[in-house]
Amino acid sequence: MPCYRLITLLLLFGFFTNAAALDSQDFLPPDQAFRLTVAASDTEHVALNWRIADGYHLYRDKIKIQSRTESISLATVPLPTGAEEHDATLGDVVVYRDNLDVKLPLINGTHERQLKLLVKYQGCADVGVCYPPQKVVLDIDLPVATVGASATGGLNQFVQGLKGLTPGLFSSELLPPEQAFQFFAEAVGANVLRVNWRIADGYYLYKDKLAVQLKTPAHAALTPLQLPEGEAYHDEEFGQVQIYRRNVSVDIPLTRENRAAETLQVLAKFQGCADRGVCYPPMQQVVEVALPEAAESADLSAVVASTPPAVSEQDRIVDALRRDSLPLTWLSFFGFGLLLAFTPCVFPMIPILSGIIVGHGDIGTRKAFLLSLSYVLASATMYTVFGVLAALFGSNLQVIFQQPWVIAVFAGLFVLLSLSMFGFYNLEVPKALQERLHRSSDRHRDGSYWGAAIMGALSSLVVGPCVAAPLAAALIYIGQTGDVWLGGSALFAMGLGMGMPLLLLGASAGRLLPKAGAWLNTTKSVFGVLMLAVAVWMLARVIPAQASMFLYAMLLVIPAIFLNAIDPLPDSASGWRKLWKGVGIILLVLGILELIGLSAGNTNPLQPMRGVFAGGRAEAASKPLFERVKTLAELEQRIQQAASAGKSVMLDFYAEWCISCKEMEAYTFADSAVKQTLAGFVLLQADVTDNSDADQALLKRFDLIGPPGIIFFGADGREKADRRVIGYQDAETFLQTLKGL
Repeated sequence: MPCYRLITLLLLFGFFTNAAALDSQDFLPPDQAFRLTVAASDTEHVALNWRIADGYHLYRDKIKIQSRTESISLATVPLPTGAEEHDATLGDVVVYRDNLDVKLPLINGTHERQLKLLVKYQGCADVGVCYPPQKVVLDIDLPVATVGASATGGLNQFVQGLKGLTPGLFSSELLPPEQAFQFFAEAVGANVLRVNWRIADGYYLYKDKLAVQLKTPAHAALTPLQLPEGEAYHDEEFGQVQIYRRNVSVDIPLTRENRAAETLQVLAKFQGCADRGVCYPPMQQVVEVALPEAAESADLSAVVASTPPAVSEQDRIVDALRRDSLPLTWLSFFGFGLLLAFTPCVFPMIPILSGIIVGHGDIGTRKAFLLSLSYVLASATMYTVFGVLAALFGSNLQVIFQQPWVIAVFAGLFVLLSLSMFGFYNLEVPKALQERLHRSSDRHRDGSYWGAAIMGALSSLVVGPCVAAPLAAALIYIGQTGDVWLGGSALFAMGLGMGMPLLLLGASAGRLLPKAGAWLNTTKSVFGVLMLAVAVWMLARVIPAQASMFLYAMLLVIPAIFLNAIDPLPDSASGWRKLWKGVGIILLVLGILELIGLSAGNTNPLQPMRGVFAGGRAEAASKPLFERVKTLAELEQRIQQAASAGKSVMLDFYAEWCISCKEMEAYTFADSAVKQTLAGFVLLQADVTDNSDADQALLKRFDLIGPPGIIFFGADGREKADRRVIGYQDAETFLQTLKGL
């Protein structure tokens, strides 16, 4: 149909406009492209240094330095002479490359020892991609230089100078080792010891430097330590190594000589570094663990915990990626895609593709299948590309397509397409463009395959950016190993699995769809309504729940009127007319129920009458009461408060555009058994709809690319990593997850 050609061009233009900055090469994060450090020699001088990566440059006129300490002011900032270059956007500019040193004189009459600086700067990559202006607040210790200082004083001054070093995005002082690397140990049952290192942001531990042993003679012994795979890292001192960031947890089976309870002294050895290049000496820490009494059965001299270490679902998939052969990995992820094919994030693609096929009129099975294949291949490819970029950059880039204006534009396009199916108009591109499309390919003479491909690519970005355990596992694997080929091919196989129902639809469409005639017009109207449903489904992410429920009611009532739901039928009416009138009456009743439920205060279109006859708003009473947390500091504070009260914590990551999150809210959290089980938990929720810096920090803290994600913390304040929930779980499955917490 000609209407798709114009839509194709509009979508193609919009897509490449948004994706222009995403070049195929990798761009360094700003703190690595422009590595900022600061050193203070005394209370009156501070030295700033930018180490600028190859292929990047800083603008001289974008560097601004201000004092945030009232009693300290700055003299004129002496910026050195840079290189004059011509910028395509800014014209003639002065830039710095490779290295920039700024010696900053201070006016510090009261000899203050603390200085807070606000540093602003901006730079670009030489290929033409520019970073947004950077703002860094530096807290600097100002050492006092004394006349005739002793050797000890000189050492103290040197240490203070080291403390003044800071990268642009981290605090000015190195953390003490006990804060940078926190070690914990606990007994998990009678025969398993769980050890855990919590690693601060900006720090890492070497895998081969980790060791655990029992310090004092005991009636128990540890089996060999089996550490998980770490992140590949090239260290200037040790060469190619594996490291751990954020958290590493290991369950160690025990052999016991008797079943009596006893207290073990666990000695942990480890070594780590800060990202800024400062390494700590080898460290040791002793933790006491109370080992409970063992079971009476079995020969305790050879008891070894047979229960494997508990890991989350995505961690099991990550391990499978490391172990399985490439064909088995592809087959597994193809199967994961099939399981995800009928989730709310994929199912709306069926009416989209169906509308494309129907919109082309009377077509054969071969062309219907090729249209579906173009749609699915483009969707899987785009899913793979954005998945790999998310893993490498550490953020879900699909979120940029969940902005309200993007959703509104895309929903508006579906409304336009649906109206064309109702026969209101035909959209055609200019004749000149039609001729170009005709000449572009002899086999794709009408450009329809390219249109289907573009719709598939954009649908994968806008319609369903759901996070599930297989997707999270693939992204974790890529982020840890850098193996884009294996991780990306696994994502592509999963995308093909998700698109398999669409291929089956295309293969059968040529036979199942009616041929040209009145039936085809009726079929087009049906799919026009389905496209309107997709538009309402998308808008439900960004508009109030009451408004979306009203739109769903309209979507039921108005087609019912066209199906003669309220018109009398003549005595000579055929069986088909009576059937369609019956369908119309059903739609009309459902639409009226939606309006009644909306008037009663309900907002769930699938259960509009819940609580109407019981009195009051059932939805408000049926959902657990979550407390919102916006920052990482606020979250840590609430976890500590819960630990002090001896309560466990459940943290739910949520976003307005996350369909699986709303499913969990409407069906899982509203279940009476789930509510009863969660009664003893502190329920926290992080709403990351805005994708702000604070939202990204919360996601990064737990290595999540986006919602849905549920994190559990025990009464001791430590995360139960093996109980993570990624993606949707129904009430029964979620209750199994909650058991034993």
